[in-house]
Amino acid sequence: MSSLHHADLALREALVATARRLDAQGLNRGSTGNLSVRASADAVAAASFWVTPSGMPADEMTAGDLVRVAMDGAVLAGDWAPSTEWPFHLAVYAARPELQAVVHLHSPHATALACLRRGLPAFHYMVAVAGGDSVPCTPYHLFGTQALSAAVGAAFADRNACLMANHGLVAGGTALAHAAKVAVEVEALCGIYLQALAVGEPLLLSKAQMAEVIERFRSYGRARRVT
Repeated sequence: MSSLHHADLALREALVATARRLDAQGLNRGSTGNLSVRASADAVAAASFWVTPSGMPADEMTAGDLVRVAMDGAVLAGDWAPSTEWPFHLAVYAARPELQAVVHLHSPHATALACLRRGLPAFHYMVAVAGGDSVPCTPYHLFGTQALSAAVGAAFADRNACLMANHGLVAGGTALAHAAKVAVEVEALCGIYLQALAVGEPLLLSKAQMAEVIERFRSYGRARRVT
């Protein structure tokens, strides 16, 4: 097997492992939600992504069940139909070439907030994990439609996450682990925001304060201690 195929198999195995882990955390259930990752580039299909199949629970899924979809929507590989929501995965990749993975959850807190048709404002500095001073909520559109895909693509123009009204959460990242991290953090923030709303409207950070956080995040991460 070539190094390219080894890399592609590793991506697919990581995708399945991530889907199972998110299920175990209670962030998806059964066949709800879907995940994708950009495929390894090759001469035949340089612009494509692997996505979870339609209607298949994560605990039944293997790397061989994933479906490869081209950026024109053509199915390139796989025995199953791709998730019915593959169009908004494509929309995210088209809007943000640097993003390598997309995670969609029907997680409890994000879904509850989406059902209120409210996004996350700058009530906590960690909102910046999504790349800006808010996490928007798109208008309601039927799942699997071009209208929903267009709305998600527009939301991702300058964000790494959005809520979809009466639906759930979408997060993207520069790697699969990054996309999952953004999704998990936004879900937690939605829970905290809902708790705060039970008491009153939280005080929000200003645009200047959030700009400071976003700038700090640019250089934040693991670093070895300088001795």
